[in-house]
Amino acid sequence: MIVVNLDVMMAKRKISSGELSERVGITQANLSILKTGKGKAIRFSTLEKICEVLDCKPGDILDYKKEK
Repeated sequence: MIVVNLDVMMAKRKISSGELSERVGITQANLSILKTGKGKAIRFSTLEKICEVLDCKPGDILDYKKEK
């Protein structure tokens, strides 16, 4: 199972959802879907822009955990 830690990284960087969505170029609704882990996919270009804005690596945002 892929775990999305976007909200943790946003808190570390002290950036709001509104600011991140604006700087990345996605809607707040789509950002919310990503943050809650309900998304089924993410474009590499979107992931790249998120990492650029948050100054992080994809592994700082995405994690893998075995399902029980």
